Amino acid sequence: MELSIYLQFFMGLIALVNPIGVTPIFYSMTAEQTREQQNRTAAITCFSIVVILLVSFFFGNFILDTFNISIDSFRIAGGGVVAMIALTMINGKIGEHKINKEEKNENFDDYNNIAVVPLAMPIMAGPGSISATIVFGSTQHTLTSYLYSSLTIVLFGLGCYILFRYSKPVIKKLGKTGSNVITRIMGLLLMSLGVEIITTGLRNMGVF
Repeated sequence: MELSIYLQFFMGLIALVNPIGVTPIFYSMTAEQTREQQNRTAAITCFSIVVILLVSFFFGNFILDTFNISIDSFRIAGGGVVAMIALTMINGKIGEHKINKEEKNENFDDYNNIAVVPLAMPIMAGPGSISATIVFGSTQHTLTSYLYSSLTIVLFGLGCYILFRYSKPVIKKLGKTGSNVITRIMGLLLMSLGVEIITTGLRNMGVF
C-alpha cells in the first residue's frame, strides 16, 4: 500500500471541490443565520458531502447503471440548480425564495435545507468530484484500501467543516458592503460555473 495514492486522491478532491473558493459562497448563503445556525449548517453540509462521496465510492457505478443515468445528465441537472441559486445571489436575495423572516424565527429546518441542496450538492459534491470518486473506487479492491479511502473522504469533510466554521468571523470583517459585493461576485461566478457545467454536459452528449 502506498499512502501517496490516498494523498493524491485527497488533493484531487480539494482541486475538484475547491472548498476554499466555496467558503465565501457558504458565508453569503448563511449570512443571515446566527453563529449556532451557521455551525449547524456547516456540519450538515460537510456530513452530507462525506455521505455523498462515500456512497459514490462504494456504490457509484451500480447506482448509475441501475437507473441508466449518465454523468453528463447529472451535469446538466446540477448546472441548472447552480444557475438558479446564482441568480438569487446576484439579486442579493439568497434564501428569500425559501423562507421569510417570520418563518426563520419559528422553524429553521427548512432554512437549513440549503446545507444539502445546493451547498453539499451540486456546489461541492458535483459531477466532477462524484465521477472522480467513482473512478477511484473502481481501482480499490482490498479491505485495507477501502478503509484508507474512506478515511481520506472523512478527513476531507472535516477539513471543509473547519473552513466553514470560521468563515463568518473572517469574512464579517469586510462589513455589510463588502459582504454584499462578495455575494454578487460569487453569484456571478456561480452562474458562470452553472452554465459551464450545463454546456459541458451538452457537448459530451453531442448536442453541439
